[in-house]
Amino acid sequence: MDSTITLLGPPGSGKGTQAERLRDRLGFTVLSTGDLLRKARSTGTDLGRQAAGYMDRGELVPDDLIIALVAGAIGDLDGRPVALDGVPRTVEQARAIDELLREHSRMLNAAVLIDVPDDEVVRRITERRQGRTDDTPATARERLRVYHRETEPLVRSFEERGLLRRVDGAQDPDSVEDEVRAALS
Repeated sequence: MDSTITLLGPPGSGKGTQAERLRDRLGFTVLSTGDLLRKARSTGTDLGRQAAGYMDRGELVPDDLIIALVAGAIGDLDGRPVALDGVPRTVEQARAIDELLREHSRMLNAAVLIDVPDDEVVRRITERRQGRTDDTPATARERLRVYHRETEPLVRSFEERGLLRRVDGAQDPDSVEDEVRAALS
């Protein structure tokens, strides 16, 4: 079966940075739900139009749309290792992703949790402000509240399945990368 991992962590934890490094240094194909959503939206696909309504209202895109986006992308991977970024985010999504991976002769080999304390996440989000007016301390704390509510049960599930690998995401990106690579070896 082909190798697939998922990167977990709160917003601002560096999942995207580490996904790019896995791509550039180890040849992973990165499937980022954020990128998939933006692409579907910009190309005007039916899924993109459906997702846009939720995104415009600041709501989470429903699981069925996320799974459909990932399903469309995963079929084109030709046996390459995959790093999932942003999915699964709930236990229900994890079940659907497991089934989807099996349909494509893949399995989830590891779930890497880039663990960052909440105060550090708020600091990072409010300091990055890359043209985003919603990156305020209040919205950062709300995003963290949603993250903890939805993702902590998923973390426990991955831990019970023996798939969870924790890394200290409060370090500089190079040190985090070293820990991610060690966790995967």
